[in-house]
Amino acid sequence: MQQSQQSETTETTGTLERSTAIPAQRIGRAFAQASHQGRCALIPYLMCGFPSAEQSLEAALAAIEGGADLLELGLPFSDPLADGATIQHASHQALERGMSVSSCLAIARRVADHSSIPLILMGYYNPVLAYGLQRFCREAAAAGACGLIIPDLTPEEAGPLLQAAHAEGLAMIFLVPPTTPDERIATIVSVAAQEPRGFIYCVSLSGVTGARDRLPSHLQSFIARVRRQSAPYDLPLAVGFGVSRPEHVAEIARYADGAVVGSALVNLLERYADDAQAQRKAVQDYVRSLREGSSRRS
Repeated sequence: MQQSQQSETTETTGTLERSTAIPAQRIGRAFAQASHQGRCALIPYLMCGFPSAEQSLEAALAAIEGGADLLELGLPFSDPLADGATIQHASHQALERGMSVSSCLAIARRVADHSSIPLILMGYYNPVLAYGLQRFCREAAAAGACGLIIPDLTPEEAGPLLQAAHAEGLAMIFLVPPTTPDERIATIVSVAAQEPRGFIYCVSLSGVTGARDRLPSHLQSFIARVRRQSAPYDLPLAVGFGVSRPEHVAEIARYADGAVVGSALVNLLERYADDAQAQRKAVQDYVRSLREGSSRRS
């Protein structure tokens, strides 16, 4: 992956340099580092505040220890339309326990205090709008975020948030479902390619999030369609929705640049919710198994 030519100041923290000027550039470096190591980037998803605020922090740190390249942190919302039952449950439980936008940013800040891993905040537009777009983006960048995913915000409606995010060096990351026509893909890619940029989130299937037994048969051809549009911009492609097993990650590694794993990890947290030590080990072991599946094999 080519890196942006914008100037920046950096400090070395862990295995990646943390940018003090343009947070989004760390996303490109994470994908480039994974590619250099002959694998796709691994992107676990965790819901802030689930099963509790402290447990979500510990899970995030365990995922990093297990080999995550980037980390997606979910902001709970009362009506998460793009999410299946697992993440809906986690979102509602987090809200019932008092999680807010500001407390989610506090968790992100604590994760960033321990690691230079790029953090992606994933949430719905209403809470961000109510918080204040400029305020949210400013505080997100200060908390260590590098990019934003707002699944209910289309590129055509994203102008105000896009402007606020780019002013703070944050990338806006858009979802592309498999039913998207080529012309629409081109539109999404052209907006996502604006600097500072992150990656394209390719949704593996039509519908909501949730762990599946197998990846859809059309996935490789769908990724090839998106790649034809994204290649001129050198935008990484990550695949999410339904990804839950090392063999899924291994398949994705053959034709995409990253794999997002969410619902299966949230299920794991609930399974060990009453034993913090076992929970941390389970997350670490699970992410490590996914990381082992991320190598590109001929």
